Amino acid sequence: MYNLITEPYFNFTSIQESMNEILFEEYQFQAALRINGGSLSAHRYFQENNSELCCIVVDSGFSFTHIVPYCRGRKMKDGICRINVGGKLLTNHLKEIISYRQLHVMDETYVINQVKEDVCYVSQDFYKDMGIAQLKGEENLVMRDYVLPDFSAIKKGFCKPREEMNFTGKYKTGEQILRLTNERFAVPEMLFHPADIGIQEMGLPEAIVNSINKMPEEMQPHFFKNIILTGGNTLFPGFRDRVYKDVRALAPTEFQVSVLQPQNPICYAWEGGKLLAENPDFEEMVVTREDYEENGHIICEEKFDV
Repeated sequence: MYNLITEPYFNFTSIQESMNEILFEEYQFQAALRINGGSLSAHRYFQENNSELCCIVVDSGFSFTHIVPYCRGRKMKDGICRINVGGKLLTNHLKEIISYRQLHVMDETYVINQVKEDVCYVSQDFYKDMGIAQLKGEENLVMRDYVLPDFSAIKKGFCKPREEMNFTGKYKTGEQILRLTNERFAVPEMLFHPADIGIQEMGLPEAIVNSINKMPEEMQPHFFKNIILTGGNTLFPGFRDRVYKDVRALAPTEFQVSVLQPQNPICYAWEGGKLLAENPDFEEMVVTREDYEENGHIICEEKFDV
């Protein structure tokens, strides 16, 4: 039985060696392959698009966001870029905003993560939406009321339909309501402008363009037209359109820009892993327990391109 395990880019050698020991010595795996999640996404993309030689995978997940260029199935290490903004940071920031403005929710990570997924979106015009969010009453099209769960009558929080909203803010029911306005789009905006909260790093569009600019000049047009979005943060409404709009503004005018969002960006890497495991060459990629017992960690370093 073969096992496929994903790990972050540029993982520490000490962690990799510990993982090898756990897999082969403690759990007695017969064979294993350690690989990056982005490599599996790229494999899936290249299998679907045989004519394409290059792609750039944007993987925006729980802890951070990676931008990784691939050519002929291999990652181009010089172009890998990491932004230290992920879903965890967005949820924590939303907790802080709500706790400061309305209700102490610092201990309610699970609930506020659900709030984030249900009501947040990526703005196409930040300053315009900020202006709308400052309007009063029904003119404020950004405002939403979110009903928090009480885990007895209301098992899961939900967003009140706009026609049921009471713009005076007073409800007769016993429901506990969060009123959300500019935080709906200001929280996901951190992916595009981390400097807004003091993280001195490039935003996502600049990082994509910076990564492509590190590639050989003749390959750059191919990367711009094969940008793939994966990871949970890409599910924010408006995410793909904003990435396209901002990258298009930064890219040379003669280059075509195309941004693909898979149907299920969370499982895209898993689907790539499934395809890879069905590949006839898969047996040559793995390290068997016999290989490991004979050669130690060095065989893993040689075989695993991580």
